[in-house]
Order: sequence, then C-alpha cells, then structure tokens
Amino acid sequence: MRLRLTVVAGLATLLASVGLYPLFETAGWFGTGLGAVLAVGAAGMLTRRFRVAAALCPVAALAGLLLYLTALFAPGHALLGIVPTPASLSRLGQLIDDGWHDANTYAAPVPVLPAIDLLTGTGIGIVALLVDFLAVRLRRAALAGLPLLAMYSMPAAVRQQSATWPAFPLGAGGYLGLLVADAREQLSGWGRPVFTRHWSAGQAVRERPDSSPLAVSGRRIGLTAVVIAIVVPLAVPGIEPRGLLGIGGGGGHGLGAVTSPDPMDPLVSVKRQLVRTGDADVLRYRTSDGSPPDYLRMYSLDRFDGEEWTTAPTHGDKSARIAGRTLPAAPGLGATAVRRVTTKITIDRRVRGMDVLPAPYPPTKVSIKGDWRVDVPSLTLFSPHDSAGGRTYTVSSIRPEPNYQQLETTAPPPAAVTARELLVPDSVTRDVFALAASVTGPAPTPYEKAVKLDQWFTRPGNFTYSLSTPPPRDIGALHDFLFESRTGYCEQFASSMALMARILGIPARVGMGYTAGTRQADGSWLVRTKDAHAWPELYFTGIGWLRFEPTPAGGDGQGSATVPDYATPQLVPGAPGGDPRNRPPTSGPAPTSDATGSAPVLPRHRGDSPDRGGTTGAAPRPKGTRLPVGRLLAALVVAVLL
Repeated sequence: MRLRLTVVAGLATLLASVGLYPLFETAGWFGTGLGAVLAVGAAGMLTRRFRVAAALCPVAALAGLLLYLTALFAPGHALLGIVPTPASLSRLGQLIDDGWHDANTYAAPVPVLPAIDLLTGTGIGIVALLVDFLAVRLRRAALAGLPLLAMYSMPAAVRQQSATWPAFPLGAGGYLGLLVADAREQLSGWGRPVFTRHWSAGQAVRERPDSSPLAVSGRRIGLTAVVIAIVVPLAVPGIEPRGLLGIGGGGGHGLGAVTSPDPMDPLVSVKRQLVRTGDADVLRYRTSDGSPPDYLRMYSLDRFDGEEWTTAPTHGDKSARIAGRTLPAAPGLGATAVRRVTTKITIDRRVRGMDVLPAPYPPTKVSIKGDWRVDVPSLTLFSPHDSAGGRTYTVSSIRPEPNYQQLETTAPPPAAVTARELLVPDSVTRDVFALAASVTGPAPTPYEKAVKLDQWFTRPGNFTYSLSTPPPRDIGALHDFLFESRTGYCEQFASSMALMARILGIPARVGMGYTAGTRQADGSWLVRTKDAHAWPELYFTGIGWLRFEPTPAGGDGQGSATVPDYATPQLVPGAPGGDPRNRPPTSGPAPTSDATGSAPVLPRHRGDSPDRGGTTGAAPRPKGTRLPVGRLLAALVVAVLL
C-alpha cells in the first residue's frame, strides 16, 4: 500500500502550503488544507489497495476531495451531510464564484471568508492529488516537485513577495523528504539485503552493509543545494535587492505591512492599496508649501499598447546618482513662474520593497542616504537595490504657476515629445476619436481642449466612481467605460483622458503615486494606502508636464483627489472673467478630510489605481551592478566547483 510514501507525499504538500501564509490575515485556511490533503491521501490509498487502474486514480481522488468539501461547506444541502446532490453542488459553485470575485476584489492579505477558504482548500487538495498521483502511483517523485513549486510560488505571483526564510526550508525539506522516501522504496524493491559476516570473540556476527558513507554524501548534497539556493541569488544583481533573507532593506512583515507599487506593473499596485481591508500608513511629510501640497508622484507611464499603460525601462547609471547633486531640469519647463517647495518625507518602516521614491514633481534635488538615482527622461527617483522603507529624505521641488496666456499657447511641442507621447494604437476605434472631438467641440487651443476633457469626466452624473470595476484588459474595456458602464476607478479615468488627449494632439501620459493625503493636527501630512492614485499628465510647450484630475473626488470618488487651479480657467491669473485677487487657495483636501473608498481586503486585488499591466513594454526593475562582472563570474565558478 506504500503507506510511508503516501504519508510523506501528504506531508510535503502541507509543508509547501505554509508558504501561502502571506496571502491571508489568519491561519484558519491551514486546517481546511490539512483536511483536503487527508481526504486525497485516503482516496489514493484505497485505489492502490483495490488495484484501480492508474487513469482512474485522479478521478477517485477528486471524488474524495468533493466529499470532504461538501461535508465542510455544504452539509445542509447534501445527502447525509456528505453525499453530493444538485443542491450541494450548486452551493459549492456559488461559493467558488464568490471566491473568484473576492480574489479579484480584495488585496492580500485577505480574511479567511468561506468562499476564500473553499478556494484555498480546493487548490491545496488538487496539489495533493497531483503529488500523490505522481510520486506514489506513478513513482515519479521528482516530477511531483512541479505542483509543489506552483503552490509555493503563489505569494510571489500575487504579492510580488517571495517566501520568508523560515518557509523556504520547510518547503524544500518536504520535497527532499519525498525524494528520500521514494529512494528507499525503490531500494526495497531490489530484493533482500546481503549481509556480511565477521568473527568477533569466537562468534559470527551478522551485520548490514555499511551505507553510512552514502548517507553522509546524500546529506551533504542536499544541504549544499539548499544553501546555494539561498546564497547564490544574493550575488546576482536584481534577484535579491533587499538584503540577506529580506533583512535590512524591506521593513516589517506584520499584518500592517504595506507592499510598495510593483515596478513591473504600477497600476495594478494602486488598486491593491485602495481595496485593502485596513487603511495603512505609507508615509508622513512636512512641506514649506503654504497652500495644500501637490501629489507625490512615483511613475510616469508613457506607453499605451491598446490594452494598458506601461513605462519604458529606466536609464539610471552611476552618472545619474542623485546624492548631493542638482537633478536635470524638468522637460519642457520654460520661463513659467514657479514656487519653490521643500518637502521632508518619512516612509513608514512597514513599507516593503519601495525602490522608487514618492516626491512632488518636478524634483530639483534630493537628500537621502544610499544608492539612489534618477531616470532623466521621467525624473523618476529609484534605487537598483535599496529600499525606502523606514527612511527619511528631503526633496526640493518647484511648483509651476502658469498664467492664462502661457497655457493658451499654440506652439507645437518638440519632436522628441510627440514621437513618443502622441502615439495612438491602431486598435483604438473611430468612435473614440469622434467622442474626443465632440467633447471638446470647437475649443481652439490644446489647453482649452484639456480643460473640457477634464470637466467632462467630473461633471455630476456623467461618470460613477467604483472600485468594484474590473481593471481594463483590452481596448474593449476602455470602450465599455466610455460608452456603456461609465463606471470605474482612477485607472480608467486617467487612462481614458490621457488617450483622448493624444487623439486631440496633446502629448499625454499617466502619472502614478499618491495624492497629498490628509493634514494632521501637528501640521504634518499623512498619506495612507487609500491615497494611492493615478492621474493624466499633459504636456504644454513652455510649461512642461501638468497633471489634471478627471477622477471624481470626495465621498463619492477618490476621497483625497484635488483639481489643480490651472484646470479651472476662472482661477488662473489673467484668465478672462477671473480676478486673481479673489482666488481661493489651491484646491486640496480639507485639513480634516479623510480618503474614502470601498475596501475589501487584499494585495491580490488588481486595483485602484491600476490594473494589471502586461509584459510587453512593462517597466523592468531598474538595473544596477552590485558586483563587478569578474567577481560575479568567480563566485559562480566557485559555486559550480562546490
């Protein structure tokens, strides 16, 4: 019956499942997974006991898993509380639908709701089925590592977070134990062991063959493999940017920890933060700006492929390090009046993996310790291997204050800008072009067209803000947002306005980061996860990039979003019909306002500011060289020799 191998296969599955813990708020899911593994193992033993054909073994294991899940999640709809019926199957199907909805709505860590618990138990059970079938029934223990690896890798796929060091040896140890158990079973099939005899004190002593040298060699190989798997990635640039075992660069790992925006897909990370169960602190700052401060930008997404906005790879090398240096001038900024601002920012220590600094745009100088660099085209501040969690830094920046005459310029933008920020994919349908033209009407200048676009999105009753909207995956989703549902969150609003601006001949891109946050009693400003945001940035000759705000604000929208003064012509100095002396302060969140928004839980959410970006054109993590090439090659040679 291969009882030992069955037990080890189930134990390996359970140990690998420990790596799933970052996805959940509590450990209640583990009991469900344990029951699923036991149910699958029992079914597998029965099929081997009665010599069921190999092809039918997975079917029997699925039946055992179904009985277990029925008894656990739909006993009131089942015969005798365990035998599936149409009603119980319908109940399980409804829970699975709810689970998929929750998985695409909440951001990890998620609460262990019944629907989530069912999905988790089902997933662990299916992995247990594959491991048992491959390792015990087909005697292919090595191949059984593939489903174990798939489950073990889930946190990295969902939260961009690798397993912590305690979870790694558990998963690796379970797999190695499965290989050892299989090897022993294989040896037992070779026949009876041959014993040697030798004489001691006049008596013949029978002994087993001395296999200790082989056992020692096996342990050495296994230990070396595990050590290399942990140590070698530390020597490869870009694989482990936050220090040994995640210590020293990433901040805390508690339930309150915040995962920073993913550089491969920033827009996905925005919604994840917006739909967290808790509104966790991200950073605090103080500013010299007398009026409410502007947004804190992290990324500029300037590539639109018809499905999503992504950013070009950063171009930071050693010559672009920012320590003690004045940053390059903001692209396009001419003789426009500016207000100089100093902002002192402290990132919460629980923030993990933040290798891009939130900062007012455009920054002119940054004081921070460590190897931080600037991507010259976008003025993105990043590090190839440092993390901002727990750091305090000071940003000097300028805040453009263009007048009406400057905004109304019709001078064409430079070719370097139009070549990249005016591209519109062929997949964009003609009705989107027609809509952009009808919204702006006969507006004669790019600025007036931009204002009309902005006001069209924010006009009461025109669009609805909702975090439950799935992130756009293709041009069809954009079309639905503009013409059908007119419901979405900041990603849809920012993406749509940026695209329509390009259609109208205005260079545009999507900015991503955080709104100004909420002012505190001590005069500082607090930015929380609900302040994550995306917005369009439009280019005007002689002024450069200016942000607009098409996303509804307040209680019915992105709570802390604000409309800049220049987006309201009556408030622009020198604008027709407007007296600058009567201008109210720059629009911003009230001192006591708080960001609102629906929120369910998770980092697995694809959310609020964004949607899951694709792989094409996605911004790779900034590349840095941690070790000289020669030292790296030498280290690899030593590893191979070992």
